[in-house]
Amino acid sequence: MPIIVTPRITIEDSELSEIFTTSSGPGGQNVNKVATAVRLRFDALNSPGLSDDIKARLRSIAGRRMSKDGVIQIIAQRFASQERNRDDARDRLLALIRDAAVRPAARVPTRVSKSQKAKRLDNKTHRARTKTLRGTIPDD
Repeated sequence: MPIIVTPRITIEDSELSEIFTTSSGPGGQNVNKVATAVRLRFDALNSPGLSDDIKARLRSIAGRRMSKDGVIQIIAQRFASQERNRDDARDRLLALIRDAAVRPAARVPTRVSKSQKAKRLDNKTHRARTKTLRGTIPDD
């Protein structure tokens, strides 16, 4: 069953790899006995559901969570339950991909208007005049 990230982006369940380990997080005496922590791996660069520009943005957003090979690894051990940690890891992966799916707005370069330049220069002249008037008056 595919995971729907956005209406246009889906990820197959087979693309995700989950490894369960013992957790250092909450769980009481269960911590040493039950594998509740989840290590989720997703090969983003080889995923057919992601476009090239999303993959490029995902590389910058994921940071050190993405290896040089393009595999995103998320470790979830916040909860005492394996199922909640699994959902948490998947939610964090989906949030990363959703952030990468948003195309940043193109920057439109702007210029300072002539009136703003004139106002700045007038202000500088006024400040300079004020400071020169503060000087000491020479004795004649």
